[in-house]
Amino acid sequence: MQAVGGRLTETPALAERLAGLDWEALERSLWEWGWAKTAPLLAPAECDDLAALYDDDRHFRRRIDMERYRFGRGEYKYFAAPLPPAVAALRAAAYPPLAAIANRWESALGGRRHWPADLARCLALCAKHGQTKPTPLLLRYDAGGYNCLHQDLYGEIAFPLQITCALSRRGVDFTGGESLLVEQRPRAQSRGDVVLLEQGEALIFATRHRPLRGAHGYRRVTLRHGVSRLLSGRRYSLGIIFHDAA
Repeated sequence: MQAVGGRLTETPALAERLAGLDWEALERSLWEWGWAKTAPLLAPAECDDLAALYDDDRHFRRRIDMERYRFGRGEYKYFAAPLPPAVAALRAAAYPPLAAIANRWESALGGRRHWPADLARCLALCAKHGQTKPTPLLLRYDAGGYNCLHQDLYGEIAFPLQITCALSRRGVDFTGGESLLVEQRPRAQSRGDVVLLEQGEALIFATRHRPLRGAHGYRRVTLRHGVSRLLSGRRYSLGIIFHDAA
């Protein structure tokens, strides 16, 4: 057991929860929509522990004021190495099943990249391309805050899937602030989804592209994600990005 945010988190239990997810159903949703929502992965106390880290700058390597860069309104902080145990456990345990899906996507699109089976080798691949900075992050929005549609790309290596975990209670800690996903299809209008996440639930979604079956096989479509305007309160979330940054 490891101390996180003043309480104790059993990091092996996080791997067990991930292993217990219905990965067949999650993969079907990812193929059909480019995103999938899990059952709760984090207990309320674990969510509170992670959110409480936000005010302790010792855990982070960089803070971003979103309004300054015209990314939206709010802020986020990238964790420094070593990652908090719960964050490291989630990242390492979620990677293998997602890598298997990513490789099936790559094959469907006729690509040549083969993603390693474990996170350590993926990070070694990033390091070979000068990407060595951790990318998991905590995000915080207050009333009026939002996140413009974007993609989290930090260099040549970009793992095709990523995760957002809700740390705050929808309807209690905040209102509004829904997760947004917009898919840009070739020669067609964009399609959008609004996803409501309860505390502890995770959203898995395409980082950049996903395969879409057409009349002549699969084609590549672009997905961007963001957060709608927060109407009240404060919203924290945890972002798990598997590739490191340059």
